[in-house]
Amino acid sequence: MIEQVFNYSTENDTAVEKIIMDDNINYIHMIFNKEEGLPEHYSNSNVYMTVIKGILSIQLDEQDVHEYVKGDILKIPYNTKMNVKNLHDDVLELIVIKSPAPALFKK
Repeated sequence: MIEQVFNYSTENDTAVEKIIMDDNINYIHMIFNKEEGLPEHYSNSNVYMTVIKGILSIQLDEQDVHEYVKGDILKIPYNTKMNVKNLHDDVLELIVIKSPAPALFKK
């Protein structure tokens, strides 16, 4: 078999699943229920964030919180302060791709 096959959760339970973590990309699947999210941090690569379902509430650097819905894709530059939350009742599901992989990112 030439291809590699990966799986991710299809439930609504909170999860941060590191699906692919190789020299090319980091591919991460995230599920957050209301009032859940990530600790505030700085992006360690270029981040591409796809909203699969729910409403993403995100504050980048010092700007106000912006909200994004299913089908929205964000491109967030390296070294941006990020505060990622689900402030709504619906489950938030995201796919996050970091490229290049943070271990190889040339600053």
